[in-house]
Amino acid sequence: MSAPRRIRPWRAIETFQNATQLLRSSRAPNPRINQLSSPMANRAISYTTNNQINQATTKPSPSPSSSATKSTPSASTPIPTGVPTSRVPGPTPSRATTENISKTGLSDKPLELESPAEERIDWTRSFHGLSATPFPKEAADILLAETDPDEVEIKPDGILYLPEIKYRRILNRAFGPGGWGLVPRSESIVTPKTVTREYALVCNGRLVSVARGEQDYFSPDGIPTATEGCRSNALVRCCKDLGIASELWDPRWIRKYKAKYTREVFVEHVVNKRKTKIWTRKDDPVGYPWKETGGK
Repeated sequence: MSAPRRIRPWRAIETFQNATQLLRSSRAPNPRINQLSSPMANRAISYTTNNQINQATTKPSPSPSSSATKSTPSASTPIPTGVPTSRVPGPTPSRATTENISKTGLSDKPLELESPAEERIDWTRSFHGLSATPFPKEAADILLAETDPDEVEIKPDGILYLPEIKYRRILNRAFGPGGWGLVPRSESIVTPKTVTREYALVCNGRLVSVARGEQDYFSPDGIPTATEGCRSNALVRCCKDLGIASELWDPRWIRKYKAKYTREVFVEHVVNKRKTKIWTRKDDPVGYPWKETGGK
């Protein structure tokens, strides 16, 4: 049996050095490859960087069609299912939906009739039947009857008046309900504080009187009520020509009535404590907002 072969130390060292050098040479970069690949890599990096900078600094401009599509809402917006159409809000109006009648007026000009001229009487212009013949005696007795003192009222400033509803009752007794009417002859005029309009009183198909009514108001909300007061005021003025309650314009009758049926009292306003003197009927107590003080 032969002895094992011995490897010399210097031979082993040489073999290890060769293997190490071979490994290092395989890992080292190739200068030629670096020279070929470096410019391409630099250009690629430079190109990518420039594109990124350009994209960051330059914003794409939207096309007209796309901007119009985004800014223009759909003509027909679908209504959600289950929501009643009455609860869907409508577009906001660009102007006031209700005009300020204290500035624009009421626009209530009397209508013009379209029937032939020979078949109609335009009471906005006509004076048909005025002073043609007296009314029957039965109607005249009712119209000219003496005013009942118990029906007369007095204002705090001492002015006597008959409530307008009593004028209507007298006309109804004289001509019957439907036998008389009040016809507007002009458009309502609305000033900052007053409503006025001209009316004509027609009885039994005849014009009796024309008068202009007026009524004050304190806010635009009170204009509709003022138009009704204006109509009643015109009726009272027209009834003067029929002799209804003519005593209220007779100074002597007024003085006698005030001496017999009215009194002056000192009162105090319950809110602002202002003291003054007012007129009232002897059989009427002092009403709110006044409180009788009983002295000066």
